[in-house]
Amino acid sequence: MDSEQIAVIMKQITTGTIVEIIIVIAIVIGLSWIVEKVLPWIAEKLHSRRRLLILALIPTIRILLFILALIWIVPLIIEPTWQNMIAILSAVGVAVGFALKDYVSSILAGIVAAYELPYRPGDWIEVNGNYGEVKHIGTRVITIVTPDDTVVYIPHLKIWTELIHNANNHTPNLLCVANFYLDPDHNPKQICRILKSVALTSPYTNLAKAIIVLLEDKPWGTHYRIKAYPMDPRQQFQFISDLTARGKQCLRELPVKFANLSTYYDTIQKNN
Repeated sequence: MDSEQIAVIMKQITTGTIVEIIIVIAIVIGLSWIVEKVLPWIAEKLHSRRRLLILALIPTIRILLFILALIWIVPLIIEPTWQNMIAILSAVGVAVGFALKDYVSSILAGIVAAYELPYRPGDWIEVNGNYGEVKHIGTRVITIVTPDDTVVYIPHLKIWTELIHNANNHTPNLLCVANFYLDPDHNPKQICRILKSVALTSPYTNLAKAIIVLLEDKPWGTHYRIKAYPMDPRQQFQFISDLTARGKQCLRELPVKFANLSTYYDTIQKNN
């Protein structure tokens, strides 16, 4: 694109135009800052679905503010004709495509993510072995906080190449599993009844969702699993700990032994 073409495309930039552009940018930055501070504060006062809905508004509002700023600023500096827009977009696309291939790919993936919604703020996701709650969805990356309070930044580019595991999928319902390993010599119906009672009496249990106790025979004994839902996804670790601790306490009051995997593997090695 030579200087004559640029002169035709670009409008004459005046001091008033520059001031207007700066004001628009400042307003958008200010509104984005307010949204990122106020909406999370409001969300913390709410619970379950309402909290998730408020958090989900944050990236949507930021994208809308960015689009509105572009709609306002572009006509101030460019003659809004089809020929001009095509020429500029072509030039920008080629330059950016070579210089910032991965960055642009992450931005495009972010746009796709905003449409397909594989994750939202408040979702608990796992990407490439990193599990945590989505706290922020930016233009290029998403920010998650792991159970160990570690902040992990994941580029949107990962949605092209990695599996994304969403534990609650935009809802307040997140399935938790507590595991118990018992010696095979016991009454399974009694164990199932006790473990279900443990889940029913937990202060974290969402009683509106089904509670299931599953068992599976293994060579070393019987594997029991309590599958239930906490009231809030953020309670998942306290919930599992509560089920495990009280479940073990109840089982120790019965004439039942816990499986000893080390003894089982030692026996196999001796037989071999």
